[in-house]
Amino acid sequence: MTIKLYSPLTGDFYENEIDGDGWINTAQEPFLLSGADLAQYKDSIDSLLNRYLDGDKNLMDYFDKERNSSVKEKVTSAVPSVEIRERELCGCTTVKLTSPLTDTEQKDLQDYLIGQFADGWGEGFEQREIEVDGGTLYVHFWNPDNFTFELGPIEPQEKEPEIIQQVQCLKMRLYGQDGNIFSILGRAAQLLRENGQAGPAKEMMNRVYHADNYDKALHIISEYVETELTPHFEKETGRNLYKKRSDPER
Repeated sequence: MTIKLYSPLTGDFYENEIDGDGWINTAQEPFLLSGADLAQYKDSIDSLLNRYLDGDKNLMDYFDKERNSSVKEKVTSAVPSVEIRERELCGCTTVKLTSPLTDTEQKDLQDYLIGQFADGWGEGFEQREIEVDGGTLYVHFWNPDNFTFELGPIEPQEKEPEIIQQVQCLKMRLYGQDGNIFSILGRAAQLLRENGQAGPAKEMMNRVYHADNYDKALHIISEYVETELTPHFEKETGRNLYKKRSDPER
């Protein structure tokens, strides 16, 4: 699964000033900017952030497993970015997990990220100047006054493309075999399990058990293994199972 941890951003804006001789000087004192003020500079901040983190975006690469070994095992990546949320520019750390975190693990992860924002990469980033219209901007991912993380919506993990491809390339013939739906389902499930697809096999069986007719059950099976009913198989071979099947056993 994927979660997003939102945090406040602040900025220092040093305005360009033109002296009596027409020279541009940078103001000595900055304007303090909030997330709402920073929203207009999102593209410029994004550009510097991507350059600054180029090839080094996963903050979990520096997480010491001695700190909390279960966090290290569960969290595969934590990548900082910025995102506009309710008209304010926020820090957004995208965290990919293999399983949910406990309250203690969530706190340990957030404490680690705060350290990265305050004393790690964030300390270096806030010293990088960002040239924007009218002056120079410095952005802080951490501040000592009102810093907190807010958990965004949890995003389910998408199926890995290579797994889907592996399932679809498994072939099983229907024509000329036992037409009993449970026999067909058993062969398909066994084929999937033998090829490391126990999860899809279980999902397929559950869907077939809830199918309300024989034809629908066959088409569900044909989504998981290639049969004469799989569209591209029928197109390539010119075969149509319905033209060949005669009163199959139900």
